[in-house]
Amino acid sequence: MLTAGVVDSYREHIVAAHKQPLFLLLVGFISSFLFIRFSVRMIRAQVRWWPGNIKPGGLHIHHMVFGVGCLLVSGIGVFATNGGHPWIDWFGLLFGMGCGLVLDEFALILHLEDVYWSEQGRKSVDAVILGILFTALLLTGYAPLGVVPGQGSSGWSGQWGLVAVISVNAVLSVIALIKGKLWTGLLGIMVPGLSWIGAIRLARPSSPWARWRYADRPRRRARALRRERLLHARADRARTWLFDLIAGAPDKVPAHHTATHRMAEAMAARAAAHLDPARAGHTAQPVERAADQRRRTVQAGRARSYRTRAPRRRA
Repeated sequence: MLTAGVVDSYREHIVAAHKQPLFLLLVGFISSFLFIRFSVRMIRAQVRWWPGNIKPGGLHIHHMVFGVGCLLVSGIGVFATNGGHPWIDWFGLLFGMGCGLVLDEFALILHLEDVYWSEQGRKSVDAVILGILFTALLLTGYAPLGVVPGQGSSGWSGQWGLVAVISVNAVLSVIALIKGKLWTGLLGIMVPGLSWIGAIRLARPSSPWARWRYADRPRRRARALRRERLLHARADRARTWLFDLIAGAPDKVPAHHTATHRMAEAMAARAAAHLDPARAGHTAQPVERAADQRRRTVQAGRARSYRTRAPRRRA
């Protein structure tokens, strides 16, 4: 009885509503992301029975490459078949798989560096979760502000009122994004009220809005910093725990590692820019010069060590 009810519900809400391609896209999206995360965690744990990375000729091929291939094949296939059945269902599934594989390495595309197991790699999980949420909202029938075309807008006045409300909501979503509230701004496009709350509340201290508007308002900036320490710190800890559970914890980089020095220098320059925006440009230059001087010192030390060891080997 339960299986029959599920099948009937699927036929009524998915097939009859012409949402099967979008449903299969969501299935491919989630399944490919979960599979590839399981795969990379097995590779990271060096499990013997799990196949490792694909390295033909020593070249490591990232799974993003296969994702781009899935996107190309599915996109071209939809145009080639004119979106007819059953091809659009299969291409929808393939497109979702490509989305999962590509967005899982979104941080690599953004930074142009392999930061998969670093803190910057968290951006990939953000991108995947946002993509899944948007697809799920579209599948459940959500329209911007929950407005269904053809309902709730009668006559010119109703249509113009609807356009005005959607326009205001779009502006408030942009303000929420500028204030550093990524999830609130993006989800507020679809869910009524979220972007309004994000646009009214204080901006995060590291956001562009705080740099533009709080530079000459020390009390408001102090309130934003206090709220960041109290409220957002707790939310970030919960988010970190959830992401560690889903995607695995990032690598703990040693304190003497070069990447740690680069990150610390960038954070110091960012903090100085927040304290005094007028000196931001002057602060970054000494930091870069100090990093260059440290690299030159290390290279010179290695060269001297090599020159002192070379005669002994010849003797």
